[in-house]
Amino acid sequence: MNWRINESGVSATIENIEWERIHLILTVRLHIDGQKTYDIDKMEFYAVNNFGGCGVKFDVRRKEDIIKLHVNVTNNGDLRCIPRGTYRIFVCEKDCVLAECETSPDIADQLEAMSRNFLYGERGKSYNVTFYIEDGTDTLPFRMHCIALGAVGVTFPQNPSFLKKINLIKALKDCYLSSRSVLRRVYKWYSFLYKSRRKNTVLFMTEQNQKIASNLKAVSDRMVDRQLDQQYRLLYSARPAAAEPQSKKSWIGLMKLLAQSGTIFIDDHAPVLDWLKLDDDTTLIQLWHAGAGFKSSGYSRWGHEGCPSPQSCHRQYKYGIAGSKNIAPFFSEVWGINDEQVLPTGMPRMDEYLDEQHRNEKIKELYEQFPMCRGKKVILFAPTYRGRNKKTAYYPYELIDFEKLYQICGDEYVVLFKMHPWVNKDIVIGKKYADKFLDVKKYPNINDLFYIVDLLITDYSSNIFEYSLMRKPMLFFAFDKIQYSFSRGFHRDYEESAPGKVCYSFEEVLSAITDKDFEYEKVEQYITHHFDYIDSGASDRVIDWILLGKMPENISNAIKKKQEEIQRMHELDFATGMLVQQDD
Repeated sequence: MNWRINESGVSATIENIEWERIHLILTVRLHIDGQKTYDIDKMEFYAVNNFGGCGVKFDVRRKEDIIKLHVNVTNNGDLRCIPRGTYRIFVCEKDCVLAECETSPDIADQLEAMSRNFLYGERGKSYNVTFYIEDGTDTLPFRMHCIALGAVGVTFPQNPSFLKKINLIKALKDCYLSSRSVLRRVYKWYSFLYKSRRKNTVLFMTEQNQKIASNLKAVSDRMVDRQLDQQYRLLYSARPAAAEPQSKKSWIGLMKLLAQSGTIFIDDHAPVLDWLKLDDDTTLIQLWHAGAGFKSSGYSRWGHEGCPSPQSCHRQYKYGIAGSKNIAPFFSEVWGINDEQVLPTGMPRMDEYLDEQHRNEKIKELYEQFPMCRGKKVILFAPTYRGRNKKTAYYPYELIDFEKLYQICGDEYVVLFKMHPWVNKDIVIGKKYADKFLDVKKYPNINDLFYIVDLLITDYSSNIFEYSLMRKPMLFFAFDKIQYSFSRGFHRDYEESAPGKVCYSFEEVLSAITDKDFEYEKVEQYITHHFDYIDSGASDRVIDWILLGKMPENISNAIKKKQEEIQRMHELDFATGMLVQQDD
């Protein structure tokens, strides 16, 4: 890099520091000497460590001479957290360094409060982003320090035990005899055997369920329909390993399947891949099960209990999928990957859902199975669960005023209750309500129910994604929005994004039903934003774009451009100029 700080006529001051979840936003004011001419829109901002290495290229958003620098601290563009180091921020134009960012005196005493710690690893570890001003200068040079820390003892220091330091038995267990180290070697052994034959082998895998379903099944079935099972060898692995212990035979069998596969499709978090690194010639694809709700997960909730470690299964994805390019940032944030890696193929499971013949068949079946719905408007009450996980999941049924809901149904409505499958306690419907209320929790596919539903009542669930395409109204019963936002977090503003009226009490829900006050206009806005395709071609797009290499040119070009940007970031060398500056 060419050092022009002394003669550039450019100065930059950081005037504010903000956080949006894991996104760091620095407000920078530029001042340019009137005799100098620069194209501000072409300026680039880099965070550079003390050794001259580039750790971040900021996303720059400009309004006149005020510039906002954005970076996701869990992904510096290279699918990793900002690396450990102390960073200064340089303003650059092409290969010229024009200025180093200073700190505004207005925030100098607030830097400590603006710093942030993100706990992970069962709250025993922390990733810290700390801001400070470097000592020993006449100015206020801005510094940002990033580091991952582990738990340490707080007792008074003593001489360490020599025997503990050379505990050979523990070392042997950790390196060779622990279950994970053994399984890694099993995987490597099978990889050696199958490496030359894995190219055309595809594995459909879930660690959350006992059967292949949803997006995985849709893509697999479509490959068979297109006779691609003659070109590709299709393998399957379905285990509830995320919640239940598995046998040694099951684990060894999984290692063999993974080692045989050139492409692996998953549709949820696979904990085994948090600690097992796949070979570089194996492609991992995330066909995420949820459309686009509000709940934070993965790296979106970094710093909260249960969040992933800096390296996890998510970092191994080559691609994930979403309904549209507009919502790709929601998913890339969750997975800690780049926006360009999230392909707007649509959800494969919706191919059948949008098929007219399937819809007509299911409507006939549903009215036969639930005759009380004939000739009535159907309300579906389908909220998400409360609690931390599958074992503790529940729903506070006491908040539902069954009597008043029954009364406002009159001759117009019936109500179906479908609770989240993790909620173990079933809803109890009194006999006097049985002619209008029905528990349909055991009905296998909520999407099919949407065909006969006239009003969906939900909260933070992603079921709104599929239901929105029915172009019917929704209500959102968000009685615990504040508590939920702190415990689970939202990856976008709830009130602005909900495609319907938000109610904070059951009385408000009842009033909205009575007054037919659903704020329906939000549904069309939601559809426009969340769907690039409304058809039955999502499975074909996944197959064509990912397996057959027929990626649309604009998408492949964007991916290539991002890769080139990352490569350039690695190649930039600020070290020489920094040494000269220090000598001065």
